[in-house]
Amino acid sequence: MKNKNYHKTITANVSAEEAYEKICQVNEWWTTSFKGSAKNLNDVFSVHFGETRVSFKVVEIIPTKKMVWLVTDCFLHWLRNKTEWTNTNIVFEISEKKNQTRIDMTHVGLVPGMECYENCEEGWNEYIGESIPKLLAKGKGVLFEESRGK
Repeated sequence: MKNKNYHKTITANVSAEEAYEKICQVNEWWTTSFKGSAKNLNDVFSVHFGETRVSFKVVEIIPTKKMVWLVTDCFLHWLRNKTEWTNTNIVFEISEKKNQTRIDMTHVGLVPGMECYENCEEGWNEYIGESIPKLLAKGKGVLFEESRGK
């Protein structure tokens, strides 16, 4: 069996432009501990979850259609290989059809068999499958907050 990258597809009743803009607002759907910008080519940003930190660089942008974030550094404190995500890519592909927008998110390099896979799959399912749709539908995502200690 061939290992497959983590992938999640969602649809929303918003324009591709709105979906694209909201995904770039990482602090609205992922974590309140966000620094930097994820809107333009070569932007850099980081997210923190307690001891865990991940740094990204925006390496590809096709406005309203695609964005690719390269993980440039990470510290996943609970893993033996604390830098397991380094040099992986988070890819968002956006397409609009008949008043619905489809968002495909692929974490290229996050495959079954990796130490992080099950925990990371659970986390991505929450943020991509629940938080982004809530942000798009209701204007508020489900964020990781340091004060919550999740």
